[in-house]
Amino acid sequence: MTEFEDEAIVLGAKPYGESGAIVHVLTENHGVYAAHIAGGASRRMKAALQPGAGVLFRFRARHAEQLGAASLEASGAGPDVLDDAFALLGLQCACLMTLQVLPERERHCGAYYALSALLGAFAISDIWPAIYVRYEAGLLEELGYGLDLSACAVTGSRDDLVYVSPKSARAVSREAGEPYREKLLALPPFLLSSQSGLSGGDIANGLKLTAFFLERHVFHPHNKPLPDVRLRLAQALADSSERN
Repeated sequence: MTEFEDEAIVLGAKPYGESGAIVHVLTENHGVYAAHIAGGASRRMKAALQPGAGVLFRFRARHAEQLGAASLEASGAGPDVLDDAFALLGLQCACLMTLQVLPERERHCGAYYALSALLGAFAISDIWPAIYVRYEAGLLEELGYGLDLSACAVTGSRDDLVYVSPKSARAVSREAGEPYREKLLALPPFLLSSQSGLSGGDIANGLKLTAFFLERHVFHPHNKPLPDVRLRLAQALADSSERN
């Protein structure tokens, strides 16, 4: 028998049978879990099954390998982003990427806390895109593929880091990387310091950077493309940046 109760964030849900649903959540202490929710198709359960909703997740399965069943109790409303198309797209993307990137039933407390912080940031339109990029960088870190931005991979210098090597995922200084700049990935300053301001192209460069390593380490090994919602988010933010 496997049984536990944990705080969780809903990542997504889909109908199952006549009245049930299959829900995927990221729990605080048990990682990503899927479960059957009896009555999940009811109106009463609709709000609790929305991506980003905070719930108390009670799981039970007779055998560890079973899908299992769960009950949900709302513990916090998800971000109110219905009137903000960009934030809604960001929320959907964050939840789907979490579901597809993190392996199921492995503890990832850091990802849970980071996603909670990101959800809280969606109300601040000027801030959440940078926090979203940081969140994806954190997912890479959780999987053991984190970026090393501590010093230049070539000289060891901690100054003027503006590139990332696609081979080593390590930072490269402007001077050392100049001869190879066409082959290097741009490193936006906000990934080095939360005190750095944002300039045109920083968010797009950040999304290209994390996408490159997520594709390499997560999606391509399983012959999967980057999710469509992730591509749409990157395009939407790039278009918004150009208009502004």
